[in-house]
Amino acid sequence: MVSQELGYVGYFDRESCDLDEFKVLTSQALQASAVPHAAGIEKNVPVYDMSALRPALEDGARRQALLAEWGQVLNSSAGVIALKGAYADTTVIDRATEVFQQIIDEEREGGAGEGDHFAASGANDRVWNALQKQCMKDPEGFALYFGNTSIAAACEAWLGPNYQMTAQVNQVRPGGKAQQAHRDYHLGFQSAESAARYPAHAHLVTAILTLQGAVAHCDMPVESGPTKLLPFSQLYAPGYLAFHDAAHRDHFEANYIQLPLDKGDAVFFNPALFHAAGENRSADINRMANLLQVSSAFGRAMEAIDRRAMSLRAFPVLVALKQRGDLSGPELEAAIAATAEGYPFPTNLDTDPPVGGNAPASQADILRSAVSEGWTEEQLAQTLAALETRQAA
Repeated sequence: MVSQELGYVGYFDRESCDLDEFKVLTSQALQASAVPHAAGIEKNVPVYDMSALRPALEDGARRQALLAEWGQVLNSSAGVIALKGAYADTTVIDRATEVFQQIIDEEREGGAGEGDHFAASGANDRVWNALQKQCMKDPEGFALYFGNTSIAAACEAWLGPNYQMTAQVNQVRPGGKAQQAHRDYHLGFQSAESAARYPAHAHLVTAILTLQGAVAHCDMPVESGPTKLLPFSQLYAPGYLAFHDAAHRDHFEANYIQLPLDKGDAVFFNPALFHAAGENRSADINRMANLLQVSSAFGRAMEAIDRRAMSLRAFPVLVALKQRGDLSGPELEAAIAATAEGYPFPTNLDTDPPVGGNAPASQADILRSAVSEGWTEEQLAQTLAALETRQAA
C-alpha cells in the first residue's frame, strides 16, 4: 500500500495504482459520530442544514468547531459535504441565473465556448470566468450572491482566509451526456504521463490548494444528472494517475452516488475526489450549476516576473547554444524552465480555451517550439504577445 504521509519519497507510476486498495478505501462507511453537526448522512455524504447552522457561523467558537468538522470530512473522511439551504433567499439564485442565461445566449451567438473539460464540446453550455462576467453585468446581484456566509465558511474550512474565488457556470440540457470520472485542478488537468513526473508528495499536497464547489441553480432530481461522487476516493494516493485507468473508472461507474439537490443547495468536495457530471436523463430540466473553484492564497509565487521579456531575450542565445551543442537536451529544458512560465494557468478560457486537451499551451511550450522549430525572433515575439492578449482578455 502506498504511504499517504507527506514525507513519502518517490514517484507514482501505473504500478502504484492498486485497484484492490482503491476498492477498500471507497468501501468505508461514514459514521454519525464523526459528523455531529450534520442533520443526517445520505449515501456516505454528511448533509448540513444551514437554516439551523447559520447562526453558528456568527459565533466564533461554534463556527470554528463546524469548520474544523468540515475540514476533517474533506481531508480524511468522506471528502464531500452537502449544505442544504446554503442560500436562504433563492431569489438571489434566480437573479444570477437570469444573468448567466443572458451571457450564455450572447456567447452562443458569438460562437464562444468551444473548449470544455472532461466532456464533449457542445454537450452543454459553459460560461468561463462567470465570476468576473457576473460582477461586470450585475454588480449588485454579484455582491448578494457571494455575500453568503455558508459559502464563505466552506471555503475557509478547507483553505483558510484570503482564498481566491473563481467560478464557471455549467448548464446541461436534457440529453446531455455524463462526464468521465476525474479529479480536478491542478494535477487533474494533466495527462497521466505528465502527472507521473511530479513527486508523490506533490500529488498529496495539490488537493490542499483548491476546493471544488457547486451551487444548484435549479432543483436537481437524480434524473437531471447531479454530480456523480465516490466518497473516500480522495484518500487514494495515486489517484491522479488512476483516474485515467479504465479499471478504476469502471469501479467508479459501478459505485458512484448522486445526491438530489434543491435550488440554493451547495456541495463542496476535495478536488481529489473522483467525480463527474451526470447524464441529464430528464425531459425538461436544464440543469444549471455554478461551479466554484476556490484557490488557496498560498498557491501563488512571491515575485512578479516578466517572463515574456526574459523569453525574448534568451531565445537567440538558446538557439545558438543548441546549435553549437553547448546545451544538451535536458540542459536546454532546464534553461527553458528557468526562463519561461511553464504553467498555462491562470488564463482566460474564453480566449485561450483548452482545445485538444485539458490545458492550453504555456509560455514555455511556445518557447520550446520556437527553439526546436527554428522560429524567427519576430515570430516568437508575436506569438508570446498573442498569448498574453488571450490570457488577459
